[in-house]
Amino acid sequence: MSNQPRVSKLPAVHWPKGIRQHGKLTNQPAHLIDIMPTCATLAGATAPTAEGRSLVPGFEGGTVQRTDALYWEHEGNRAVRDGKWKLVSKHPGKWELFDIDADRTEMNDLAAMEPEIASRLSGMYDKWAGRVGAEDWTKIQQTRPL
Repeated sequence: MSNQPRVSKLPAVHWPKGIRQHGKLTNQPAHLIDIMPTCATLAGATAPTAEGRSLVPGFEGGTVQRTDALYWEHEGNRAVRDGKWKLVSKHPGKWELFDIDADRTEMNDLAAMEPEIASRLSGMYDKWAGRVGAEDWTKIQQTRPL
């Protein structure tokens, strides 16, 4: 068994007749929002949303055409991934910035060294959160019945 970490960020998929890249790994990021566009592409349909990208080009050895950052929030934990940069915050903590290409395990917080990048990504996250209605987790906890 190799001591090398798996490099794949594309979800593990198995479809012998449809995936040409048998047993290959890729370092292209993928997210839950990519499932619907992928299924639509495979069905010959158009996905009903602008969110997400079809992963089919990645299955075929090509590049997944991502033009926007990836965003997520879950129980106050939040993140934005744009190219090699990933800005994350574990609730209720501060934002931390990582260069995923150089630091896949997210051990070296670069927010203090790269404040402009952290600020740009934070602003992108805030804009996304406002657009999709992601609520502040502390506010949600205060309004929940006990």
